[in-house]
Amino acid sequence: MTPATPPITEEDIAEFLIQTPDFFERHAELLTAVQLTSPHGGRAVSLQERQAEMLREKIKLLEHRLMEMMRHGNENMLIADKLLRWARQLFLVARPADLPAVLVAEIRAQFSVPQAALKLWDLAEAHAGEPFAQGVGEDVKILASSLAAPYCGVNSGFEAVQWLDEPEAASSLVLLPLRAHADTSAFGLLVLASPDATRYQADMATDFVERIGELASAALSRLRSP
Repeated sequence: MTPATPPITEEDIAEFLIQTPDFFERHAELLTAVQLTSPHGGRAVSLQERQAEMLREKIKLLEHRLMEMMRHGNENMLIADKLLRWARQLFLVARPADLPAVLVAEIRAQFSVPQAALKLWDLAEAHAGEPFAQGVGEDVKILASSLAAPYCGVNSGFEAVQWLDEPEAASSLVLLPLRAHADTSAFGLLVLASPDATRYQADMATDFVERIGELASAALSRLRSP
């Protein structure tokens, strides 16, 4: 008895068409004869028309991605411009002891940060009595030195929040350690706060925040012992 021939499957047909690219050249009439259901309204369309619809959908998706890339590019350009303006103001400060106040004020102005505060330690003796060098607990110093990257997230009752003018209004935070070099202990901590609990989140990108920390650390190094 001759064994039964297995039925032809959809996979067999698909494989045949892939392996025979000139099939529709020899049977061009099928391109118009085959009817498919369009996802737009459920009407019957030809194979050619369905291919055209799929191509239009791909073009729309690519256009959407391009617009997203352009939007993100524009946003990054605006942030970079603000960063440059902020850094310029730091360069213009003649008296080192004025740097902390200018740094905080310009961060609030340039980046629309509702609240910001800064404390420093291990400074030169001439600056040890300044307000920005007072009221820093040992726990804060330990926390700052333990941060390998900025902390972004909810306010979990950090001691440094009390440096703010309105600590009760701080729902989300950035805690930015300041250090002269990446492998040294922190000599300061910059606090940025918002009443919006979603403004600073754990999964947010921190590239520009880290640049702020690097520039702030370099500028404030003028206040440290030589």
